[in-house]
Order: sequence, then structure tokens, then C-alpha cells
Amino acid sequence: MYLVCGEALFDFFSEHDASGLASTVNFKAIAGGSPFNVAVGLRRLGVEAGLLAGLSTDYLGRRLLQVLQDEGVCTDYLLDFDAPSTLAMVAVGANGSPQYSFRGEGCADRQLKPEHLPTLGPEVRGLHIGSFSLVVQPIADTLLALVRRESGKRLISLDPNVRLNPEPNIELWRERIATLVEMADLIKVSDEDLHLLYPGQDPARVIDGWLQHRCQLVFLTRGGEGASVFSRVHGSWSIPALAVKIADTVGAGDTFQAALIGWLTEHQLDSVEELARLRRDQIDAMVRFAVQAAALTCSKTGPDLPYRHQIGMD
Repeated sequence: MYLVCGEALFDFFSEHDASGLASTVNFKAIAGGSPFNVAVGLRRLGVEAGLLAGLSTDYLGRRLLQVLQDEGVCTDYLLDFDAPSTLAMVAVGANGSPQYSFRGEGCADRQLKPEHLPTLGPEVRGLHIGSFSLVVQPIADTLLALVRRESGKRLISLDPNVRLNPEPNIELWRERIATLVEMADLIKVSDEDLHLLYPGQDPARVIDGWLQHRCQLVFLTRGGEGASVFSRVHGSWSIPALAVKIADTVGAGDTFQAALIGWLTEHQLDSVEELARLRRDQIDAMVRFAVQAAALTCSKTGPDLPYRHQIGMD
């Protein structure tokens, strides 16, 4: 099992209003949140997955729980809180890129504290952390404590997925990411994330610094330009994106992340030791699998992550 840790929320997408009235705004709400999406994405790829998260006892929180149950995500690591569900208001631009505005202060998915951390058995092969749960309290310090406890014992993957709406202090992001990259085995980061974290700096130089710690592999996603691989052992190279008609890019990064973990699990390489022994051709196959999966998500509206049978590559 892979245990994904972090937020679960509802994305409210603005929709076209034929009435033209400024007093009316139509929304379509879809369950999401980056860690939530990764957990669902793993299950759709055939990987046993659980979500460590706080869920609200309100109506939206119960809907989130129902989605997880329907998708087959293990719910043993969920905790209920009498607090609201986080809402993300999403407007999609002409190029398919989403613009987010969060309503999350005091909400349920932020309430995890160190005393809520479970003891993990051998069935948990790895952990994934990412997005604004890394920096909003008290969950941020809780996840940091978890990673410190488990680093070196289980495969740990990290996706910064920087969102400045829930936490606008970029220096706080920099400090927390700098701490976490020292304990992660695999990192997925977007070019947008690196631009926010380290404006004007060469991405390759930043990533090379990350590889000086435990990390074996860093995957840099570049949107329509594909993805680049940075390997401690095999150097760096790039894979082009697949040509698809883009509906929007919501969930593409989460799909890419889930596909990386899914490929490793499917090939029984989801351990700290096996990750360090990957051949270049195996890494190349892994990133091509992830690129194809992300392309499928971009061809659909919203974070509709693909199923294993829809991805032809091994």
C-alpha cells in the first residue's frame, strides 16, 4: 500500500452563465485536492492506496468520504473533524491552466496533529506528501514529523505543488521544501513551482542541489514541453509531451505523480533500495508512462484521472 498524506477538498469550477447577469455565478463542484487526487489516481492504476487526512463531518466531507470508498481508497487513516470542508474556487484560463482561490482557514483537512499520526505496518510501502498541507498548520508540522520518522524506512515521494492562495509567504514554502527534500527519495516538481520558489535560478542547478541528499530521482514537468528526468546515477534527459487536444490541465500533475508511483509498484520496484538500482531504460519507461497518463487527464475536463487499462505502455 502507498499512503498519501494531505488535503481533501472540493474544487468549485466557474461555468458559463447564459443569463449574462452579474448577480449570478454558476459552479460545478468536483472532489479534489492534490493528495486526494493522487490517492484516487493510484487506485485507478491498480495500486493499493490509503489517504491520511482530516475530513469534515459536514455534507461535503461526507461526500469526499463516499468518493474515496467508491474508488477503493483505504479509509483506515482518515480522521473526522467538526470543522468545515476546504473549498477551492477555480477559474480555468484560455490555455487550460487553472487559477485557484482557497477558502480553508480552520478547515478539517488542516487539523491533523502529531498525536493523530498512526503507527505504520509493513503493508505501507511508501508515503507521498505534497501541496499546501506542507505549509499550513497544524498539519504541516505533523507531516514533517511523519517524514522524519519514516525517512529511510519507506519510499518517500514529494510534490511541492506550490499554492500561494492558502499560504502566500513564499519564504515559508522555501524553508519547508528545503527541509523536506533532504528526506525524500523521489521528487516531482513543475517548472511553475521552481519559478515561484527560486525565480531567476537555473532549474537544473536547483535540482542538482536536491540530489546531493537522499533523493535519487527528480522529475521536472514542463507542461506542453514534456518532462525532464534528473537521476543521481544516470544524469538528465527530457521526454516530449504527447500531442492532445487540451480541455484543461487540472489534475495533470497529480496524474503524473500517481503514474510514477504506479509504475514502480506495478514493477515491484517501490522501495528505497530498488529505486537506487533503477536502470536508465527503466526510468525512461516510467516517465513515458507518466507523460501518457497526464496527457489523458488533459484531454478531459477537471481532475478525471485515467484507469490502468487506458494507458497502453508498460
